[in-house]
Amino acid sequence: MRLPAAARIERFARLIRFYQAAIVNTAFGFGTYALLVWLGVNLYAAQIVAQVLGVTFNYFTYSRHVFRDREGSRWSFVAAYGTNYLVNLSLLAIFDRLIESDYGAGFASTVCASLINYFLLKYLVFRKATP
Repeated sequence: MRLPAAARIERFARLIRFYQAAIVNTAFGFGTYALLVWLGVNLYAAQIVAQVLGVTFNYFTYSRHVFRDREGSRWSFVAAYGTNYLVNLSLLAIFDRLIESDYGAGFASTVCASLINYFLLKYLVFRKATP
């Protein structure tokens, strides 16, 4: 069944807003990680600090910009990001063995883990508002 034109446009607009927020959120999270690594913090400690700060920052950008017409659950958001953290941590361990740069390993794991984030947020966290 094909969606009406207005629904398709809104779906596309939400996807554009998601990628806008994702760029800002990724810059914030990776920037925090890179700064901490540059300051001499262990890459795994830097990642968890960046993740915790990023979750807070991301909740506001996603709930107020991307999914503004939906109801969101803070606890589901935290659970989704807990899952995202475990995926990101696993990928960081893999990329740390494949890429010599801590910055490169952190960037690669961030990009890959963020791919699943949209679906977690759309289907598990920010559901359609109930009338």
